Amino acid sequence: MYKLKIFFIIFSLIFSYSCSKDQEKVVLVKEKNQKQEMISNYEEGMNLIEIGDYFAASKKFLEAEILFPQSQWAPKSVLMASYSYYMQDYYSLAIENLKRYLNTYPNDKNKAYAHYLLAMCYYETIEGEKRDLAPLILSKNELNFIIRNYPETDYAYDARFKIDLINDILAAKEIYIGRHYIKKKKWIPAINRFKNVLQNYDTTVYVEEAIHRLVEVYHILGMEDESLKYASLLGYNYNSSEWYEETYKIFNKKYKKPISKNKKENSKILGKIKSLF
Repeated sequence: MYKLKIFFIIFSLIFSYSCSKDQEKVVLVKEKNQKQEMISNYEEGMNLIEIGDYFAASKKFLEAEILFPQSQWAPKSVLMASYSYYMQDYYSLAIENLKRYLNTYPNDKNKAYAHYLLAMCYYETIEGEKRDLAPLILSKNELNFIIRNYPETDYAYDARFKIDLINDILAAKEIYIGRHYIKKKKWIPAINRFKNVLQNYDTTVYVEEAIHRLVEVYHILGMEDESLKYASLLGYNYNSSEWYEETYKIFNKKYKKPISKNKKENSKILGKIKSLF
């Protein structure tokens, strides 16, 4: 009886071993087929991008990820699907996929590109200083993340350029709101907006107007010392600008802009051209 038990134990072990080998072979074959199909879908997606069919390409890339989510191709597939959505102007879908990529594949080597593409998706939804600027702030955050964490990449170089453009729009927003407060005679909120331009967007083209507006508002309020302080600041830094000229008019009501020699010459030329007709 004891020998019979030993026999059954050995037989069951051999049988289970052979079954596990067979199962392992089936799994390997299945994985191989899945991998081939996944690579095939990925390559097809790339071909579709080449011919400009981004909608079909995005579907192929997402199919590739689903087929073999554990492979190195899966995160690439998500990124390429996001890029395809971006090229179709489907920014919300691209953002959704990029966020999923960052959560699902936090250690992937292409994270810098993902953050850059995410920044571009937010950037493309900006509609001007009169509209909601929330996407612009999100874009700026992503661009700053790239500059901090990937400073030597091409993405960081372009990020710095894009941030300058974003700061111009943010400064324009402050100027736009400040002007609105002036019309409503809300002097303190107006001053705060223009000062914000000087403090946070001092490299933008809107600094000159912000200083001029401060001169203007303080002059209206009768705060001549403050008004003259900002007039001096404008004169010291931008004494040849149109805004300095506008500031000069505040203190010299009879000032008239002189007609330049070039303008006189241009008017003569225009007169001769008109005489031909």
